[in-house]
Amino acid sequence: MNQFIATPRLILRQWKDSDTAPFIQMCADDHVMRYFLKKLDASEATTFMQRLRDAIETRGWGLYAVELKATGEFIGFIGLHIHPPEFEIADAPEIGWRLLPQYWHQGYATEGAKAVLKHAFRNLRLEKVISFTACLNKPSEHVMQKIGMQKVREFNHPRVPAAHPLNRHVLYEIQRSDYLHIPFC
Repeated sequence: MNQFIATPRLILRQWKDSDTAPFIQMCADDHVMRYFLKKLDASEATTFMQRLRDAIETRGWGLYAVELKATGEFIGFIGLHIHPPEFEIADAPEIGWRLLPQYWHQGYATEGAKAVLKHAFRNLRLEKVISFTACLNKPSEHVMQKIGMQKVREFNHPRVPAAHPLNRHVLYEIQRSDYLHIPFC
């Protein structure tokens, strides 16, 4: 199955063809995509999913498909992402998550993100992990705080129009040395 990370309730793994339909649904959902410039159509979502699959195939890690251990249901993705070099804010891999709305408020994003940080620092030996989101996205910012990340600053996102309400972003990070002192690690 290409399982990479397991938690008490989740399996973070390589993408499967059966993930396509729920992934397309997630990328077109008004609530899921409210902190992004636009929803993705089926073609865009399928292309994006293939890029995620290819990144894991190439590096051995990335934004993993997440399924519930109990049912095998696809619920979204959690993992690490590398931004292109011209994206100057991203000087380290970014941890991120996106879940279908019916799986919100159950602690899945936090549970999976904690496991990804553990993998990042203990297995991949990364020195730093960042995360950022629109300042309006308080749910994701709360997850960043719950996994031990610290706010570094706010910034204007270079790919979001200056007058857009999603332009202002918050940047969080966690250093490997700080992670090793967090009680849950």
